[in-house]
Amino acid sequence: MKMHVGINVTDLNKSIEFYSKVFNAEPVKVKTDYAKFLLDDPALNFTLNLKDAVSGNHVGHFGFQVENLEEVLQHKACLEKVGFFAREEMDVSCCYATQDKFWVTDPDGNEWEFFYTKGDIETMKMESACCATEPVKVEVNPSSSCCS
Repeated sequence: MKMHVGINVTDLNKSIEFYSKVFNAEPVKVKTDYAKFLLDDPALNFTLNLKDAVSGNHVGHFGFQVENLEEVLQHKACLEKVGFFAREEMDVSCCYATQDKFWVTDPDGNEWEFFYTKGDIETMKMESACCATEPVKVEVNPSSSCCS
């Protein structure tokens, strides 16, 4: 697994410059409104998402990138079993890629996605919660901790 963090930024170029220095790495994908770093150490898929304004929480969402659809479904079943509501998005276009995913929301409203990237695409389509202009609000009250 790789940890995935997507943050909202107001100046993509300045953010790319800053994180390139922080990570000592260049982004693997850059678009006019998006940049992606894939790091091995730490195992991190880190994205910058350009927004007109950013106030309060600067985090867009968090996530875990997994190797295949089976892992997505395994994590979804585990989390649903312990009481989480999982919002599924299969075969969606998001962040210049086609993905299978599901979302859960922590008690403070932070969105977490578990996703498998099936392939890259050249256009940004707004089919997924991570690309939405307004956050999706879902209250979650899990009954116990997740599977090991």
